[in-house]
Amino acid sequence: MIQVEDLVIRLPGFTLGAVSFQVAAGEFFTLLGPTGAGKTLILEAIAGMVPVHAGRIRIGGRDVTRLPPEQRRIGIVYQDQALFPHLSVRENIRFGLRYRSRSADSETNIGRLIERLGLTRLVHRGVVNLSGGERQRVALARALAVAPDILLLDEPLSALDPNFREEIRDLLKKLHQDSGLTVLMVTHDFAEAHFLAARAAVLGSGRIEQMGSMADVFHHPASPAVAAFVGMKNIFPARFDRDRAAVGSVTLCLGRPVADTASHVAVRPEDIHLHGEAAGRADGAVNGFSGQVGRIDHQGVFCEVRVRCQGLVWQTLLPTGRVLAEGIVEGARVWLRVDAEKIHVMCADAGAGGSPGAGSRG
Repeated sequence: MIQVEDLVIRLPGFTLGAVSFQVAAGEFFTLLGPTGAGKTLILEAIAGMVPVHAGRIRIGGRDVTRLPPEQRRIGIVYQDQALFPHLSVRENIRFGLRYRSRSADSETNIGRLIERLGLTRLVHRGVVNLSGGERQRVALARALAVAPDILLLDEPLSALDPNFREEIRDLLKKLHQDSGLTVLMVTHDFAEAHFLAARAAVLGSGRIEQMGSMADVFHHPASPAVAAFVGMKNIFPARFDRDRAAVGSVTLCLGRPVADTASHVAVRPEDIHLHGEAAGRADGAVNGFSGQVGRIDHQGVFCEVRVRCQGLVWQTLLPTGRVLAEGIVEGARVWLRVDAEKIHVMCADAGAGGSPGAGSRG
């Protein structure tokens, strides 16, 4: 449905370079990445709102690269909704129809959207005093009122408080499941993308770092940048010798040989075992090291525990109940252990859009 081919956009101080990806008809696809990576720029290029310096954008096989926005059959929802404050809810929803021939079908479609999105009692109200969740539902209705082939979402949940965020997230998932509409969303929130999308492309500094299923990006990041984005946190440069990795003065057993291009190891914080030092030493398992708790950050049901071990600082994630029950406190001596199969190996530069190379899965 959407084909982006070698897309190049140049702005003062930033270049989006030769980005390519495809979104299948009926797919929910997300562009992930930190602020400033170029996500919204790609979205606006697809919508026809920014000039393209090179490359092609096709929708349903039709080249739309030079077409004006109103000829692309696209609906777009921004994070700040971009509603018109002087118009009522109904007038905002109907705004896009000025570019389309009005018919009984379009009016029927609007009536259904208003009912489906729970806006019936709000249609005559202004939008200024609506809640964040209500405004986002109005913005969704406006985007869908023109019966688009594609729905573009620009950080649709980031401006909402937690209660409204969950409400709109669930609504988006149900709308997609029920309608089969092709959806492209940009976000910097991996958990949000994981809930909604089937596939993702991770952007960094104007290029695609990795592309694949949500599970693959989460469990098998292709580069240190992607690993950091999906929350691995323990990411270290390493020197490799067959099935071993030297990280500073620590040697990790990997349990398998790795590619010659390998340059880093990474471990998710929840995959690190932490015990009292005496009990850990007695266990005798490989990849176990003595350390000292440097800091504990309480995060509700979990605690982030930072451990200094032979010059490295490891970030671990433990249930708060365990931290309290085992008397893990700042300054305590502990035993840290990492299972070999939980150690991810990657290259510093994985290349644009690729999956992990040989030896990178772990």
